[in-house]
Amino acid sequence: MKKIFSAALAWAFALLLGLSAASAAEKPKYVFLFIGDGMSIPQRMMSEEFNKLMTGKGLVINSFPYQVMTTTRSANSFITDSAASGTAIACGEKTNNGVIGMDVTQSKNLVSTAEVARDAGKKVGIITSVTINHATPAAFYGHNPSRGNGYALGLDLIKSNFDFFGGGGVDEHGDGDVDIYDLAAQAGYTVVHEPEELLALQPGCGKVLAVRKDGALPYAIDDPDGFRDADYLRKAIELLDGDAGFFIMTEGGKIDWMCHANDAGTTLREVIDLDKAVEVACEFAEKHPDETLIVVTGDHETGGLTLGFAGTGYNSYIERLQYQKCSQDVFSGILRDVADDYEGVKAAITEWFGLKFDGDDDDPMKLTDSEKEEIKKAYDRSGENHKEISRVTHTVVKIFDNKAGLGWTSGAHTALPVNTSAVGVGAETFKGMIDNTDISKKLKELVK
Repeated sequence: MKKIFSAALAWAFALLLGLSAASAAEKPKYVFLFIGDGMSIPQRMMSEEFNKLMTGKGLVINSFPYQVMTTTRSANSFITDSAASGTAIACGEKTNNGVIGMDVTQSKNLVSTAEVARDAGKKVGIITSVTINHATPAAFYGHNPSRGNGYALGLDLIKSNFDFFGGGGVDEHGDGDVDIYDLAAQAGYTVVHEPEELLALQPGCGKVLAVRKDGALPYAIDDPDGFRDADYLRKAIELLDGDAGFFIMTEGGKIDWMCHANDAGTTLREVIDLDKAVEVACEFAEKHPDETLIVVTGDHETGGLTLGFAGTGYNSYIERLQYQKCSQDVFSGILRDVADDYEGVKAAITEWFGLKFDGDDDDPMKLTDSEKEEIKKAYDRSGENHKEISRVTHTVVKIFDNKAGLGWTSGAHTALPVNTSAVGVGAETFKGMIDNTDISKKLKELVK
């Protein structure tokens, strides 16, 4: 990581200082767009601080020379959803919440940057950690009045004729008369579901649909050594590289999910996971410094994350998030196995979150009497046979985040602007304060 990070910094500042041979008038042959779903400035800065404390290095995405504030509202709401924001980033036009790749009247299909790149002869790849027909990735190839029409969006995926899809599986792939995977194969896609099958493919193999059979990728905190966005991207680069160049969009989709759940420890590891995929692009750009553009943005902020908490005053303890060892989804499963024994529940809380019920009063991870009472109340209210044991999980995560000096204001999206970062050929166009529609407008000009 150190070598790649240093290379990214050196490359970024060489371009900034005008040491690259490429002129501003030239267009990039290779364009990488990264979207952190639910990732705004708080998520980036929390992850930056954590990474610095743990490794001595910040995020690669925060090292880019061009950093611009980006507004996110949809056509019909100050607070956007992922369908409208994904459409704005992909197509350069506002639409209503819930709408994919169509205008506000839902009568006109919009054209995405990916479609422009395809029509210009470039190879196109779409990668995500969530399901491949989820709102954000679907906005680059889909056209539908509702983000919920998963099967129809799966059909749009096939119709797009894009060259590479990777990551989470097709949601609702079997809800129609014919399975989406079978239809993709009939349309000429090589369909693979296991990493080993993808890694065995060679350039020239044709169009590829390399996704899990069902569902999203596991959370990075639960599967740190698994096949991640960075791995899909590395293989996509190998398969798509050629004379025509490529456009690849990679989404860190599960940042949003854990921000909805107000789980900071899992969230920051998803941000870092996306940053690792950006490192792969930087590694490629080091070899193609005069031909590559990398852009990183978020579609909106989720959760109202605050980098401060009344109980910790002016102090921050982000490093305490290292004690969380699993996502809250996995933790709820762990609690279900011991739910009939409160002592077992307490032991699990200590093992997986480092929160202590006993010990030295000076230990910052020791629970206060009020915090212990709060957890016990959640346990007592977990219902018959503790079917609602997730009440305990949510309480534990809230207390844990507060001890790190973090708070949340919402379980939904907010209207907070996001940060867009850019480096490479054409990056200088990303300056000032922009709207999310400007990202597509700029990229369309660059991929033509």
